[in-house]
Amino acid sequence: MPLSRYLKIYHDRDRPGHYLLYSTKKGSLIRLSAAKLALAAGDGELPAADRETLTRLEMLVDDPAAERAAMAGIVARSNERSTSFSATVALTMACNLACPYCFEEGFRHNQAMTDETAGLLTGYIQREQIAKGRNVQIRFYGGEPLMALAMLKRIAAELQEAANQQGTEFRCTMVTNATLLTPQVVAELLPLGLTAAQVTLDGPKEIHDPQRPFVSGKGSFDTILANLVAVHRMVTLKPGGNFTRDNYREFPRLLDSMLAAGIDPQRLDPVIFAPILPKSGNSAVRDAAGCCVSCAEPWLAEAAVMLRQETKKRGFKVEKPAMGACMVEFGNDMVVNWDGSIYKCPGFMGWPELSIGTLATGIREYGESHNLKLWQNDECLDCPYLPLCFGGCRLITYQQTGAMKQAACRRDYYDACLEQLINPSSPC
Repeated sequence: MPLSRYLKIYHDRDRPGHYLLYSTKKGSLIRLSAAKLALAAGDGELPAADRETLTRLEMLVDDPAAERAAMAGIVARSNERSTSFSATVALTMACNLACPYCFEEGFRHNQAMTDETAGLLTGYIQREQIAKGRNVQIRFYGGEPLMALAMLKRIAAELQEAANQQGTEFRCTMVTNATLLTPQVVAELLPLGLTAAQVTLDGPKEIHDPQRPFVSGKGSFDTILANLVAVHRMVTLKPGGNFTRDNYREFPRLLDSMLAAGIDPQRLDPVIFAPILPKSGNSAVRDAAGCCVSCAEPWLAEAAVMLRQETKKRGFKVEKPAMGACMVEFGNDMVVNWDGSIYKCPGFMGWPELSIGTLATGIREYGESHNLKLWQNDECLDCPYLPLCFGGCRLITYQQTGAMKQAACRRDYYDACLEQLINPSSPC
């Protein structure tokens, strides 16, 4: 039985003569002696117990060609088996912050979803999803979704009632700047299915306040932190922040501030820090702002390792590398803009030509325009990182080239940092 092609093998720094085997497909990690690795690679017969373990973890495969073919069809099979529906819903483009790097700046003009569009949305979800037995999760988005609280509550209440009548589940989350995420608001939304809120703090106060000021110019750090302290035991918070090439090294001090304020890190979901992207609709141009314009930039790997290490050191959770594809690939995932236009990624809302339809007219075929077979080529299918990447971020590709004709390859990134991200002895 040959070794899986979706396997990375690293020298074990803690035990000479041993290796760490990591399956990018299963997310499994095992330590193996050099002698047994040689047997597994075909230089002899592995003991039965070891062979069974490696087979169960899909590190040994019966047929490499069959494994490759199965990977090529894995997203299609996932779509066929899906029993859930997820939508990101932009309730309003209004926002009470004036972030200079705002991704949506070019198309955000305080627009808001109308009652008519909300009716089309709830009608579509009831008719096409809930009535067909699917569980529904809505992620409310903006702008700042809590500036449209009444609309949020209306949509959640209607869908929750419909799901209850059908015997399915309805849940909602939100992406919020957390300036309005008070205990009173959370208490109102919990009965309507709220389970989590993704919140943003862009580093320590002296970095965050210039990056995320109120429209008035006043800093928002103190308001947000106070709200997080007040609600983090009421609802699951998914904390994160947006860094640049020049300031990511300062972000651990944000975590220190959260601890000092009394936030229990074990009550939170994993912390996810991410690089600032170029603004929607603009071409990706390198500039002094230090935003991310390519998956292959060396500083991204450095930032990932350093921030993961410092986050874990302080007792906060971090995400593990795991199989995952872009939401573009999944048929039951969509983005609904305030005007009822439909997209496959929130980042695409700055390009009307990337809309795949509307709530009023339905969804058009988008397999070719969004290149759903982007990663189904020999180079990607033979890459050990494919399960972690699936062709990378289409948004970055579109910003660079104006099309989605090529993968945003992440090989250099994973070559630089994956070993440290999965090594059990690594501080990250």
